[in-house]
Amino acid sequence: MKKRSLADLEVSAIGLGCMGMSAFYGDADEAEGEATIRRALELGVNFLDTAQLYGPKTNETLVGRAIKGARDEFVIATKFARRLDNAVPGDLSTLGPLDGSAEHVRSSIEGSLRRLGTDRVDLYYQHRVDPDVEIEETVGAMAELVKEGKVLHIGLSEAAPETIRRAHAVHPIAAVQTEYSLWTRDAEAEVIPTCRELGIGFVPYSPLGRGFLSGRFKSPDELDENDFRRNGPRFTGKNLEANLELAAKVEEIASEKGITPAQLAIAWVLAQGEDLVPIPGTKRRSYLEQNAGAVDVQLTDDDLARIDAELPSAAGERYDETGMASVNL
Repeated sequence: MKKRSLADLEVSAIGLGCMGMSAFYGDADEAEGEATIRRALELGVNFLDTAQLYGPKTNETLVGRAIKGARDEFVIATKFARRLDNAVPGDLSTLGPLDGSAEHVRSSIEGSLRRLGTDRVDLYYQHRVDPDVEIEETVGAMAELVKEGKVLHIGLSEAAPETIRRAHAVHPIAAVQTEYSLWTRDAEAEVIPTCRELGIGFVPYSPLGRGFLSGRFKSPDELDENDFRRNGPRFTGKNLEANLELAAKVEEIASEKGITPAQLAIAWVLAQGEDLVPIPGTKRRSYLEQNAGAVDVQLTDDDLARIDAELPSAAGERYDETGMASVNL
């Protein structure tokens, strides 16, 4: 597996998003999830992405079990954002509000370290910016964790350019994580240029369009009842009809190149710059192996130009109204 750098943090060129092993994407098989993480290491994929929210809390515990005995071989990223004092696994109604206070930063890391079974987190993100707390307070508290050795690098998720600048002025930000793929390219306008100006790495999540660009499902009816995508704006009604055309074009180009649609989608993200490290999520070893193969796919300038020219724009917002209100803050 090739390597890339997020500022001065070296990671595998493709990471592994672990969220779906525990939450949001239907029924989970924890044994297969753990096996997928161990298989990732065999493939050289050592960059794992989790969060307190996933489960909530159960995904960090799963990751902790999977890395036991091999902690130093992995680069672990996790995130904090909401109060989870009364959170019940599987029940999103029990989630508390966003809290970027220094007190919450300090208490959150202790829970993550305990669940992950480690003494430090390699990359610690603020999962969503709290609009009611100055970013300087939040990042200042995260910087204290760096001094204490509990966190090695700091990151932000779904932060606006001005927020990134203010945060970086307090303590170097190693990575900014935002949704980015062939059907979500908003970050190209300001976020990615800001990261490049400041020397910050960029971590695209959902590079497969939440699995849709892989061609693994064409209707929300094919998903589990408890899969949040069933009601997503891009997966229903006329938006779905339009987006099926986009996915069909991805499949067409991939077929011509003799690769899977997922490999094409990930390879496209990788081709956007050496400072991008996509973290496609999966809960199965078979899909992990396919995704990891994208690192060897070479897209020519003609391929990239064709993709830009022929792929239609995605229809619909990437989240519902509530979700969209928490991004780009």
